Parts: sequence; C-alpha cells; structure tokens
Amino acid sequence: MDSLTQIVLGASVAEAVCGRKLGNKAMLWGAVAGTIPDLDVLANPWLDMVDQLSFHRSFSHSFLFALVVSPVLGWLLHRLYRHQQATFRDWTLLFFLGFTTHAILDSFTTWGTQLFWPFSTYGVAFYNIFVVDPFYTVPFLVLVVVAAFYSRSNPTRQKLNYAGLAISSCYLLFSFAAKAHANQVFEEALDRQGITYSSYISKPTPMNTLLWTVTARGEDGFYTGFYSLLDADREVRFAFEPQQAPLLQPYLGHPKLDRLLQITKGYYTLEKTVEGVAINDLRFGQFDGWRKSGGEYVFKYKLWFDEEKQLQFEEQNYRPKVDKVYLSSFLNRVMGEK
Repeated sequence: MDSLTQIVLGASVAEAVCGRKLGNKAMLWGAVAGTIPDLDVLANPWLDMVDQLSFHRSFSHSFLFALVVSPVLGWLLHRLYRHQQATFRDWTLLFFLGFTTHAILDSFTTWGTQLFWPFSTYGVAFYNIFVVDPFYTVPFLVLVVVAAFYSRSNPTRQKLNYAGLAISSCYLLFSFAAKAHANQVFEEALDRQGITYSSYISKPTPMNTLLWTVTARGEDGFYTGFYSLLDADREVRFAFEPQQAPLLQPYLGHPKLDRLLQITKGYYTLEKTVEGVAINDLRFGQFDGWRKSGGEYVFKYKLWFDEEKQLQFEEQNYRPKVDKVYLSSFLNRVMGEK
C-alpha cells in the first residue's frame, strides 16, 4: 500500500499496543515502524532493474525481519525512554506488529510480498485491494488523527482508534467478498463463451473495490475483461492478446530474465521493439484497459543486447492523463455504464 496508509496503520497498531503508556509517542514510533519496511527502496541506486524488482518487498517485508529486528529496536527504544511506563516487551511488540501488519497489508495488493524470505522468494499476493484506496485510508486517517488530540487516559482515544482499525478491517473483508463475487461472474462468463483457461488473476481497478478486472491464461495468450458490482448484467466482454512467446527465444537462459519472468508469475505478453522486445506485465494490466480503445500497460520491461552482447533491461511506466474526461469516463464505468 501507499506510504500514508502504512503510516496510519502503524500508528494505530502502536496506539492499541501501548498508547495508554506512551500517548502520542506510541503513534509516532508506530508510524516509524510502518515506514521502515519500505526503506528498502533506498538501495535502488546500487541495483539494476531486475534486482530492484526482486529486492523490493523481500527481506524488509518478511516475517524473519520482524522477528530479528523488532527486539533490537525494542531494546534501543526501551533504553531511550527508560523512564516511561512501556516495557521492553511493549516496544518489541510495537515494532513487531508494525512490521508484520505492513507486510500483510502489502500482500493484499497486486505486487506481491516475499513474506517467507529467504526460504521462498515467491511474492504472496491476494489481489483484493488497489495500492492506493481512499475508501480504506481516509476514514482510518481521520479517526486516528482525531484520537491523537485526546489524552492517553481518555477512553474516547482508545474508542476512536479501535473504530479506525475496525472500519478499515471491515473494508478489507468487503474487498474479499467483492472479489469472490467478481470471480464467480468472470468464471461464468468465460465458461459461457467457451473460453478455455488454465488460471486467472482478478484484481480491483484504481482506488475502488467495485470495478474489477480479470486476466485469464489461455493456450497461446491471455483474455482480459472488466466487471463492476454495479453492472446491470453479468455479461463480460473479453479481449484476447497473444503471448508471442517465440519472441523471447533469443534471450532465454539468462538468470536475470529468469528472475524477471518469475516475478511476473508467467502473466506477461511480448511485443517487438526496435532494439529487442518488451515484456508487458499483465498482473497490473492497463489503467485504462476498460475503455473500448484499450490502453497501455502500466509496467513494461524492455530488453535488448548491447554492442557487447550483454542483456540490458529498462522499465517503462505508463500513467494515463487523469483529466476531467478520464475521470468522468472511469466513474461512469465504475457505476455500471458499459
């Protein structure tokens, strides 16, 4: 999830753990705990593209990191605030829950989180919430901020904080229910149209859990469709894109490429470029793919051989122009207008 959401979650969890003992210091250090895992991006200048994709959400987002680092930071903060009521156990639990809730929340998004690193580099992803969702974050943020203005001994402070945790958690539960319903619609539509598929990924579109998209793996390519919980019917139009796997043949066997394909979980298509080929990451799909005209893929990875026959990689990100026309069209589709 985005940094603000993780800060709010970390602050709220810390408040629940030892807010009565530390007051706003608990929220402050909880926000820090919610931020620390994402500091792995500071290593990006020393990593190439594939290593960046592989390193992000790995060690610092793992359960092992929480187990090892939490007692260390807990001891340091216990020493720093030795005159406070919070014990070493309180501080350790504050950081442990801050780290683990951060990692688990990230696993609900599309990218995937290496929770079991180093034993597995598989990116755990449940695809039930977009990386930025104001319906999750804003009510949570408001309640936690308001709670901070009450004294640590005031019961209203705890009630507001727990309300924030409860409402945000209920929204996550709703997202799982919405995803299950969308999956049922997608499966029925695929079967009804005689489309053979081996697996699929469904996920919400940006900043909501009403409009969902699916990418189903066929024999030689992928089928993509959209469905809103507010659609008047259960009909889904699928667009097919061939994978064009032979385009990758000259580059196979390179360990960096093997890792990149592993990160995509096999959900990619290929297209020819002037220098080489481009890999379209289908896990994220197209921000404006619901339009009849389609759109560009959010993440695209270009690869080519340089003059010394070394395989080179470059990431290209696409963001549509979010203007009045786009927003109006998007909101209409969310509301069920096809």
